[in-house]
Amino acid sequence: MAELITKLIEQAKQNPKRIALPEADDEDTLILAQLILNKGLGVPVLIGVPADIASAAAKVDIKLNGMEIIDVTDESARHAVIERYLREPREISEKGCNRRSKDPLNYAMMLEVTGDVDCTFAGHVATTGEVLMAAQNFIGLIEGVDTPSIMAIVEVEGFEGPEDDTIVFADCGLNPEPGAEELASIAIATADQVRAVLGWEPRVAFLSFSTKGSGTSTSTETTLRALEIVHERRNDLKIDGEFQLDTAIVPQVARRKVEGYSDVAGKANILIFPDLDAANIAIKTVQLFAHGRGYGHTLSGFKLPVSDSSRNSTVDEMLGDIAMLVLAAAHS
Repeated sequence: MAELITKLIEQAKQNPKRIALPEADDEDTLILAQLILNKGLGVPVLIGVPADIASAAAKVDIKLNGMEIIDVTDESARHAVIERYLREPREISEKGCNRRSKDPLNYAMMLEVTGDVDCTFAGHVATTGEVLMAAQNFIGLIEGVDTPSIMAIVEVEGFEGPEDDTIVFADCGLNPEPGAEELASIAIATADQVRAVLGWEPRVAFLSFSTKGSGTSTSTETTLRALEIVHERRNDLKIDGEFQLDTAIVPQVARRKVEGYSDVAGKANILIFPDLDAANIAIKTVQLFAHGRGYGHTLSGFKLPVSDSSRNSTVDEMLGDIAMLVLAAAHS
């Protein structure tokens, strides 16, 4: 297991949480639940049909001792949760809650809002769209954020940045062609997520082919407008741009290319890419050519922590996601 993930697991153990697992009849998820217990990361809360969970657990020889099972077919218990969920005004009606809470994924989100669990891990079975819809319907986005996003924690041996060999990329999975409002949301949500999960002081760079007006295009205009929006919404954040990549992370280049003082130039620890094409190409380039590693499926921008795993993730990768989720829950 990578050094970064081992470190995050050790940190997460200091403040274990109740972790909702709504894909509890999935064998990998049950193996993950056992690891959560073994590592001391918290209590796995398995949501589903108890008989189905028990059957899946038996197939992989997982004992359910120490885990909590919430029966999605127990109507009395579900109605009690819905009643507590609706004590505050919601966009979804009681009828809608009753219907949708029969799905373990939706039920998990409601349980998180009511405080019965601290965070939700899904996506190893459900699609990204299903996870996003459940989180948007029942949890909602934080103030100042209009769209969710996904950050990647990138670890590259030999890279010497402000946080040693680690840096954060965003958005790496959700927004193909973000406009200015979306870029601003990505920057704000990622900064808050990085502070919660990694404990860094965020320094956010909007990336471009241009540095501070050296080139102009529709893309640079969008980026500059996004920077204005972030400053309007969150003037507490250290954020700057537009920067070429080397200007954002290499101090010597920043001194040559950027006039005046910048909190970010040459020392960025978060890189906001102008679109998903650029982010996807960048992270795969790092992985294939520099043998770097990218982690992270915790969604940025929601009021409470939710992880959208990959259906291709190994159990060890999922455990790393759980550590980040637990750390995010400690700050929510």
